[in-house]
Amino acid sequence: MKIIVLAGGGGTRLFPLSRKSFPKQFLKVGGDKSLLIQTMERFTGLISPSDMIIVTNEEYYHHVINELKTAGLEEAHIILEPVARNTAPAIALAAKYCRDELKCEWGEVLFVSTSDHIVKPDDLFREYVLNGAQAARQGEIVTFGIRPHKPETGYGYIEAGAALSIGREVHSFKEKPDFETAQQYVDNGNYYWNSGMFAFTIETIYREFSEHNSDIYNCLENTYSEMLDCFPQMPNISIDYAVAEKTKNIVVLPMHIQWNDVGSWDALYEILPKDADGNVLEGDSIALECKNSLIMGRDRLIAGIGLDDVIVVETNDVIVVAQKGETQKVKTLVDMLKVQRRKEAEEHTTMYRPWGSYTILSEGDGYKMKKIAVQPGQRLSLQLHYHRSEHWIVTKGTAKVTIGEMEKRVHENESVFVPKCTKHRLENPGNVLLEIIEVQNGAYLEEDDIVRFEDVYGRIK
Repeated sequence: MKIIVLAGGGGTRLFPLSRKSFPKQFLKVGGDKSLLIQTMERFTGLISPSDMIIVTNEEYYHHVINELKTAGLEEAHIILEPVARNTAPAIALAAKYCRDELKCEWGEVLFVSTSDHIVKPDDLFREYVLNGAQAARQGEIVTFGIRPHKPETGYGYIEAGAALSIGREVHSFKEKPDFETAQQYVDNGNYYWNSGMFAFTIETIYREFSEHNSDIYNCLENTYSEMLDCFPQMPNISIDYAVAEKTKNIVVLPMHIQWNDVGSWDALYEILPKDADGNVLEGDSIALECKNSLIMGRDRLIAGIGLDDVIVVETNDVIVVAQKGETQKVKTLVDMLKVQRRKEAEEHTTMYRPWGSYTILSEGDGYKMKKIAVQPGQRLSLQLHYHRSEHWIVTKGTAKVTIGEMEKRVHENESVFVPKCTKHRLENPGNVLLEIIEVQNGAYLEEDDIVRFEDVYGRIK
């Protein structure tokens, strides 16, 4: 069995923590590990990391690499989607990779998992996975449903029919309902939340694409490298629409476990520990006469007074305040910010790079100040800027710098100046994190004023 983990999404429903530049799957939620690593470790009792395939994109590649190294899961495979094309093309690409690159047999079971959900307990979940794999080997597409414990309007539903030897028949898939309809589903007892997880053999999913989506199947008939080339021409469609809702060859396996897709701040509030007044307090937060609220601070003290059923989330550049029950509208808020071309819609003030990260501390007319962190043994590209100069001040560690023809070591409390239009490079030759303060001056200070000449991370096109 191979585990396919879909990790290419740039979810915004947990804005301002989750943004396109650092989406939900990399957040540490419900523990000290990212949701991606929690997902992968959920399967380690069944298979080895070498049987896991992560489907993501180039923008998140180095996030994934760093997560795998931290967790000791470097043997996992990584597939990079050329462009974002929803779950059906991503699953087809993973199936092709397993067949052509890993030389899997047609009867190999693929278990498809999201990368950003919370599932407990792990041992019971693994039992359901094994049961689903057994049904998949019989030629079925297996989808996994969660027994609902409340009328949830943020999830899709699966209408189940008669019981089978494993699972139940699938009568229909339902879109996210209004509250009254969701209550009817719960009262009926034959409806399950759609978890987004599937199991099937490679042969089965090939056959289903052949019967229900020729655009995807035509790409599947190519070699793996040719499929990467035609990937952008595949439809932007989910596996539900492409196959699951059309096939008659599908069963639902009900799972009686704790499951949360962490798809909104309301959903996150449900799973986090609360105080005696029902408040979730994280970071430097204080609640005075507050009840059933979430107050999450990151960079400053957040004090709530007399709040009931309110969500407050703070980062160093955005504060979101919402009534509980209304946080599904966060996506609408982000869409508004995109229309206004606000960079907060997609970017954090801290941006992650293959070599480390940088955080914007301050900026104004003609200047920008950053804190740059370079991991041990890493180096930035050899580059120049046409419109800005840079002043580097080392605050931790030792830097190896190249400026024009000069190369030198710069230690803590020392600084160097990089003129405009001068080739330069920053490296960390040591064994501890290198931190510097960078002060930029110039008429144009955006990130696209970078001309790269050498880059160990392959960013020169």
